[in-house]
Amino acid sequence: MKSVVILISGRGSNLQALLEASLPGRIAAVISNRPQAAGLELARRHGVAAIALDHRGYASREQFDAALAAEIDRHDADLVVLAGFMRILGDDFVRRYSGRLLNIHPSLLPLFPGLDTHARALAAGVKIHGASVHFVTPALDAGPLVIQAAVPVLAADNEETLAARVLAQEHKIYPQAVRWFLEGRLELSAEGRVALRGEGDAGPALIAPALG
Repeated sequence: MKSVVILISGRGSNLQALLEASLPGRIAAVISNRPQAAGLELARRHGVAAIALDHRGYASREQFDAALAAEIDRHDADLVVLAGFMRILGDDFVRRYSGRLLNIHPSLLPLFPGLDTHARALAAGVKIHGASVHFVTPALDAGPLVIQAAVPVLAADNEETLAARVLAQEHKIYPQAVRWFLEGRLELSAEGRVALRGEGDAGPALIAPALG
C-alpha cells in the first residue's frame, strides 16, 4: 500500500476532503509549518500522525526544506501532497520529489498563478474560473496539469462567493488526482506530459459542472 504525506499551513479544508475520501493508500502523516494550524487537530481526530515543523525555527529556507524532507522520508512517502501549504519550496526540494509532489491551485492554470486568484479573475472579467491539480516543478504554479474543474463566474459574484464555488470543486478533484496516483494510473513522462493509464494518452482531465 502506497503512503501519502500531506503538507498544510492552515485550516485543512482540502486535507479533510482527502481524509474522508477512502483513498486506496495510507495517509502516513500531516505536517504543518505552523504549529497552530487547525488541520493538525483534524489529522489527530482521524488517527493520523500530526507534526508541527515551525519554519521560524530555521535560519534559512534551505535548512527548513532539509528538515521537512527528512520528516517526509521518515514516513516513507510515495506521494507528497500540498494542501494549502503556504511556503515556497526550494528547487532542490522540488527536484527531490519530482513526479510525486502534487499541488492544488485555485484557478484554471496557466491563468492567474500565485495569490489573489479570485479577485484577479473578477477584475479580468473572465466568465469561467476554477481549480487545477498539477505536479510541482521549480517554476511557480507551472507544473504539468493532472485535472481541472471549471465553474461559471456569475454576475453577482464577489471574491467570497466565487471562492466557495471553486473550493467545492477542489474537494472533488484533489482526491481524484491522489487516487489516480495511488492506483498507479497517473503517469508523468520525461517530457512532462501527463497521461492516465487505462484512458489512452489523454490528459489532463476536466470537470465542468452544469451552469446554474
